[in-house]
Amino acid sequence: MILLRKILFPFAVLYGLITSIRNFLFDNGILKSYTFDLPIIAVGNLSVGGTGKTPQIEYLIRLLSDTYKVATLSRGYKRNSEGFILADTTSNAEILGDEPFQFYQKFDNIQVAVDVNRKNGIEQLLSQDLKPEVILLDDAFQHRKVKAGFYILLTSYGDLYSDDFMLPTGNLRECRSGAKRANVIIVTKCPSEVAIKEQNLIRNNLKIAKNQELYFTTIVYDDCIYSENQTLKVSETHNMDKILLAGIAKPEPFFNFLKRNNEECLTFPDHHHFTEKDILDIKNKAINKIIVTTEKDYVRLKDSIPSEQLFYLPIKSKFLVADNAFKKTILNYVG
Repeated sequence: MILLRKILFPFAVLYGLITSIRNFLFDNGILKSYTFDLPIIAVGNLSVGGTGKTPQIEYLIRLLSDTYKVATLSRGYKRNSEGFILADTTSNAEILGDEPFQFYQKFDNIQVAVDVNRKNGIEQLLSQDLKPEVILLDDAFQHRKVKAGFYILLTSYGDLYSDDFMLPTGNLRECRSGAKRANVIIVTKCPSEVAIKEQNLIRNNLKIAKNQELYFTTIVYDDCIYSENQTLKVSETHNMDKILLAGIAKPEPFFNFLKRNNEECLTFPDHHHFTEKDILDIKNKAINKIIVTTEKDYVRLKDSIPSEQLFYLPIKSKFLVADNAFKKTILNYVG
């Protein structure tokens, strides 16, 4: 795979050139970006998947939704539907996509919408009787047709965009210079402590501008796992017969947190659509065992696996330092 990526280097150069020309056209008004008269926060990354967008969106929902009418707008990756859809009681992961459906199930005081065309999605949200006061754009850093008022760029601690290269040789969707559009850059999935010296080194490597703010977050796992009707302490599961299942970009930390006694770990591609054969294989391997999965996978599996057998482990994004400074920045923008 590494050799193939090196062979494809000329295509990476070409792809980088195409994305740079596209950004130049938007930056100089040759291609039109649309703005809207309400606070819009875009959360995204420069690389393909796995930077922790979902827990960051959830952090913003918790911060804002008690004071403002919040809506999330996603494209609804791998959903089996088209156009604009506003989540309601008839929605499921097939219709919305797994992450938007997770937002809908988890937060009952927000609106959740999907639309590949973010401009149309915003216009549709603003045409509702209950208009949002803040819109969170999920995975929209490269969606230049809409110009958000505030951009949050995520990059993983173990895979900084400064060390990456353009697709298909690397994992970048656009050139590293695209980071200049960000108001805030967050290094995600850090260890529980990052020394000041290392923070400064990362700041220099990422070339953080004077008008940008840099933060560091880590993933915190819940103390409990949850089924539809039951809650178990993670410590209670250590001696239980179980299998672990994840269909996310980088599942190793999830497995490492839960794994005991050489339990089987089932790995699927990110946003995987579970087929009837997949479900049958999972059930056969989980006879007389519980299944512990991620929240994102849970919303896709819960209608196919017995509720007393299927559990999920929630995660949250936690700032290592300057949590209040980040909150102040966001609240000042929205307010």
